[in-house]
Amino acid sequence: MSLFRIYGAVVLSMIFWSFSFIWFKEANIFFKPITIVFLRLVAAVSILSTYLFLTGRFVKIKKEDRKLFFLLALFEPFFYFLGESHGLTYVSSTTGSVIISTIPVIATIGAWAFFRERLRLLNYAGIILSFLGIIAFVINRDGSLTFSSVGLALLGLAVISAVGYNLVLSRLVGNYSPVYIVNVQNVIGAVLFLPVFLITDLKDFQPGLINIRSLLPIIELSVFASCGAFILFAFSVRHMGISKANVFTNCIPVFTALFSFILLNEKLTFQQIAGMFIVITGLFLSQTDGHKKDLDEASILTGKTA
Repeated sequence: MSLFRIYGAVVLSMIFWSFSFIWFKEANIFFKPITIVFLRLVAAVSILSTYLFLTGRFVKIKKEDRKLFFLLALFEPFFYFLGESHGLTYVSSTTGSVIISTIPVIATIGAWAFFRERLRLLNYAGIILSFLGIIAFVINRDGSLTFSSVGLALLGLAVISAVGYNLVLSRLVGNYSPVYIVNVQNVIGAVLFLPVFLITDLKDFQPGLINIRSLLPIIELSVFASCGAFILFAFSVRHMGISKANVFTNCIPVFTALFSFILLNEKLTFQQIAGMFIVITGLFLSQTDGHKKDLDEASILTGKTA
């Protein structure tokens, strides 16, 4: 297998996930957050179900795993998207990507707390450094918050949900393919979001706004972020291993900041740039000589199906 194809695939998947924060901002001009999420899930389910059908990869879910799949979907996409989609309406796309990028750090803490997974001193240093970077990123010199506390709290909900997702997912990854797991959780997620959409957003949903310009960012989210990026990343993991592939995910906030600057005219202060790189450095350290194999496989999906 050509190294160009392998590394090209992983870099392209990072670019797609970086753009997801920008595409959401563009979609939010026309639609409310729940509408965006619901339409995105329906589109992603259609694409992945077609793929699974054509490749003959549908399998029967074991009876004892049904509750786990429901709990999985409850964490992500339901709680995760509730936090992320609403959080991004209060903060910039770059800020959102930086907060979401701490998921591996919090997941490492969760693995230690629930599975008593042993960590190296370097991992602990990375965890502490990441949190210091977040503080530097979101707090002004006078101690006030640079960004909306509501937005940060909602993104915090997304991060916590992703950690719960990680812990449940570790029970399923050995029995089902990653694409199948993503599709099932998206199907359940779409069902969970349907009544929320009908209650909160349907009254404001204007069919007249539906055109290629308004639907394009949702299509991009579904095709490239929810499906394409995941498949490319899974391909890369298969050929380079989870540890090497996961290193690239730490670059998502950098890509998002760059693309947001170019496309959305978002600005960053020197303090925020410094904070972002402190977070990324901490992420590298926290994942050094990382986790058990089953948790590594679970981390392939955590926070990336968004």
